[in-house]
Amino acid sequence: MIGTGGTSISDPQGPVHSGGGDQNNIYYYSVGPREPLVRTGVDRLEIVREHRRRLAKCFVWPGGYARAADRLAQPGAAVLLEGPPGIGRRSAATMLLIGASVPGSRIEELPTVREEEPLDPSPDDRYLLDLSSIGDGDYPAAQRTLMSYCALVEKSGARLVAVSPSGLEWMLDAELAPLAVHLQRPSGRAVFSRHLRVRGVGFAYEQLDHGDLPHLFETAPMGELDRLAGLVVQARDRARRGTEFEHWREEAVAAATNWSQQVAGDLRQHRDAEERALLLAASMTSGGPADTVLSAAHSLLGVLGHPQDETPRLARAGLGEQFEELSLVREDDGRVRFVRLAYDDAVRRHFWENFPDLRADFRSWVGECMELPGLGAEDRARLVSRFAEQALRTDRPDDLHLLIEKWTQPSAGGRLRAEAAAALELGLSHERYGSRFRSHVYQWVTTARIEPDLARVLTVVCRQVMAVTHPEQAMVRLRHLTLRQENPEDIKEGARSALLELARGNRRLYGRLVHRLLPRARPVDGGLDVLLALLDPAERRVDPPWQAFVLAWRAVMAGKPARAWSPAAQRWLAALTLRQVGDEVLNALLIAAYGDRDLLNQLYVATCDWADSEPVDMPEEFRAQRDDRVRTADRFCREIDLAQGVGGLSSATGARGTEEGP
Repeated sequence: MIGTGGTSISDPQGPVHSGGGDQNNIYYYSVGPREPLVRTGVDRLEIVREHRRRLAKCFVWPGGYARAADRLAQPGAAVLLEGPPGIGRRSAATMLLIGASVPGSRIEELPTVREEEPLDPSPDDRYLLDLSSIGDGDYPAAQRTLMSYCALVEKSGARLVAVSPSGLEWMLDAELAPLAVHLQRPSGRAVFSRHLRVRGVGFAYEQLDHGDLPHLFETAPMGELDRLAGLVVQARDRARRGTEFEHWREEAVAAATNWSQQVAGDLRQHRDAEERALLLAASMTSGGPADTVLSAAHSLLGVLGHPQDETPRLARAGLGEQFEELSLVREDDGRVRFVRLAYDDAVRRHFWENFPDLRADFRSWVGECMELPGLGAEDRARLVSRFAEQALRTDRPDDLHLLIEKWTQPSAGGRLRAEAAAALELGLSHERYGSRFRSHVYQWVTTARIEPDLARVLTVVCRQVMAVTHPEQAMVRLRHLTLRQENPEDIKEGARSALLELARGNRRLYGRLVHRLLPRARPVDGGLDVLLALLDPAERRVDPPWQAFVLAWRAVMAGKPARAWSPAAQRWLAALTLRQVGDEVLNALLIAAYGDRDLLNQLYVATCDWADSEPVDMPEEFRAQRDDRVRTADRFCREIDLAQGVGGLSSATGARGTEEGP
């Protein structure tokens, strides 16, 4: 379903009766000639919140839902949802977790394959594990992963809802059988009605007893009913004044049920390769300039190796005549659209379904179309989303992987990084293949070699897409990008900035990052630099977990020269002086250096230097009066002296004579 302006799509496979399922709002990424990727006009977190608000408004309880909710009410509970495909099991899982949430809790989707980071749940955490796309060959391993998650959730008092693959109930392990709850299909009429009302469409209940609607209510997947309601809205918005619900309904039902047959009939009338190429090109670039549609058609014929027509151009039909024969209209602004509602979607579906041997060629063609001079940024964004919809619908996620790699090769010159980012976001947001794309991102960041532009795309998508719904997985990938020594400095700096932004805003992520970066047999290259940046209070948004804070300070003090870490320690002393933090800061710094006389001496010197003269590079928010600095420094220096077994001194400024200890 293409929204106004072409920057919003929803995959027909994803949305369910919950209110959108896998509905994605896609905004193009703008890329200046010398600028990094920038998301334009979008707050990903707000998108997620809006989706959940709509979910709550549109959701219709399926049979068995109340039983699952009762089970999930207990701390440490896990539920495994079973049922036929198309009834909205994933959305039911999300609604169950929302219903079991408490203020401040988070809902996070777990990977189907365990990664390097162990799960560390807390009582307020809510987890979703979607196994619906797992095949029978992988299901035994997925069940073992589920069992390990269940054990951790039970121990911590968190909650977990898993979605089982349809048709594999016979393979369910006996240990998991008590968790299973079978869901039944909700009322299709109620689902459709609620979607219409949420979209602001008025109707009488008896107006739904017409034509194919009753049959659709009984058989159509919930996502198709959501899509049908969206088509009603499109029909209403483009209709002339004076039309009513019956007219919108008929046009929407025709678009949803009849266009596939209409397209097949049209193609029987248009067997010429050039006509078909123009039809497919128009469906993929609908809303784009007429010249671009023609160029895309020529490009498709070239990719397919079709011989050129030797007929003189003036002896052939003009572009307007060709458009008319194919039910296309060229608007006053020169852009091309189909006359019938949603007919472009039906054309795309037809070609992908009926020419499976050409799907790889379609991928290559879309890659070439991105270079067409007439396509603007929004036109390319529409083309990416339309191709992604078909590729994922026909179970070809690798087509997106290949294009993302192609568009980030050095030969692309950085021109298509925005399109690569948009394609990756579509893959990550897909209900069925999102976990596969997250795994592929992990493979990219851990591979032996990665192209710089691909690394830039992965950084921005991890930061702005994955971090919202899968923060721990995003952190793992950003950490790898940060610590890859072969990456250019600007890429490592961008990944480090994104990594620190994540950790500074979440105590759990802060602690997990510290533990992953602590030196073991040997320091991780660049790890201490990240820890030192993390310890700087200038950008903090939450109080750090103090145990991890102490461990990080110990590692940095032991592994870096005092001149490197002293400024951060002085800023913490300033924050304490200004009452921005409590005395736990002094305790943490003291414990971090405890038992090491050299470290204690260096901490002592840094404290005295700060008390004597505030550093010129001290941020404005950490500037304190000298008398206040001296009081804080005197108190801390006495603690340092006691830790070294030295008698307390009355003044930090008078302590220079003993700063090296006895």
